[in-house]
Amino acid sequence: MEKIKSTTVVAIKHNGEVVIGADGQATMGNTIAKSSVNKIRILQGGKIVTGFAGSTADAFTLLEKFEEKLGAYGNNMKRAAVELAKEWRTDRMLSKLEAMMVVADAEDILIISGTGDVIEPDLSIATIGSGSMYAQSAARALKKYASHLSAEEMVRESLGIAADICIYTNHNIIVEKVISN
Repeated sequence: MEKIKSTTVVAIKHNGEVVIGADGQATMGNTIAKSSVNKIRILQGGKIVTGFAGSTADAFTLLEKFEEKLGAYGNNMKRAAVELAKEWRTDRMLSKLEAMMVVADAEDILIISGTGDVIEPDLSIATIGSGSMYAQSAARALKKYASHLSAEEMVRESLGIAADICIYTNHNIIVEKVISN
């Protein structure tokens, strides 16, 4: 069985706005399995938005666990992320999951991985997935040289540039904004 590869997820905080976007492609081997996958999820009525890359079933398992942690820690996103990463790394079943998550609220953007990492990225730009380095390069340039753009415009442009370069990324882009408190 070939692994499903995908995706590109970008989160940017700019001028008080936090936006996460992702492309819609899932690839199996050298074939596009689906071109309209939604890899963005809205939690807490839009106050937290997540994006995932990797195995879809694994990502949904992690998303459920993250929601449990949010509930257990009073919707404190940072605490929930750290507790999820700890459990993900030490639990025998969870440690086999192959996915990554970006989570964001109005204040912070975090990358969560199965190796126990909870990373608050530099420049308020987080990217994960197959096309992440292309999208990150584009986002960094846009933030530096096109700061007049909105966070949503930067996310869309970054994903578009990644889609032009990365065979695992397409132009079916979904974008969600975090609702401020």
